[in-house]
Amino acid sequence: MRSRENDRLTITPLTVKDECAVLRFSGELDRASEEFYLDRIGAVVTSGYRHLVLDVTALVFCDSRGLNCLLALRWLLHRREGSLLLACVGRRLAAVLALTGSTEVLPVFTSVSEALRTLPADQRPEWPPVGSVDPGIPLHSPEPLETSWQQDANPHLPLDQRGLDSKGPDTRA
Repeated sequence: MRSRENDRLTITPLTVKDECAVLRFSGELDRASEEFYLDRIGAVVTSGYRHLVLDVTALVFCDSRGLNCLLALRWLLHRREGSLLLACVGRRLAAVLALTGSTEVLPVFTSVSEALRTLPADQRPEWPPVGSVDPGIPLHSPEPLETSWQQDANPHLPLDQRGLDSKGPDTRA
């Protein structure tokens, strides 16, 4: 199993099946790790995974920029009829999610098993993984994830004076 890491964030694929991947985040998700996050998560999404379970047990810090990264990923996966599920959320991240009202759009589960049970049975990877698993997720995305975000109106991009994001009409209700 290969981890993808920079000096602040490590993303380790734990297991995959069809369109679902379970990834472990360790370290800090903030402005300093945002580019790394976009590149690695972009590789996962462009590989066809549309259901992601993030084991954030070892995520020790997540600021507003990191939260925005998670919300934007949730938006992108939702557009692809997928889901983003957070497992093993610690006290600090739980407080950030609750304070911002993000628990309404980012489902939080006490374990990876509990999160996986919410997915269709045919999409669930084996958990816990048996033996050494190399999910084969690419190390680098050929297309930056933000390119996908900018293809349609994105609620995470700032609106201009006419109520449009940088790529077109605001489609939010």
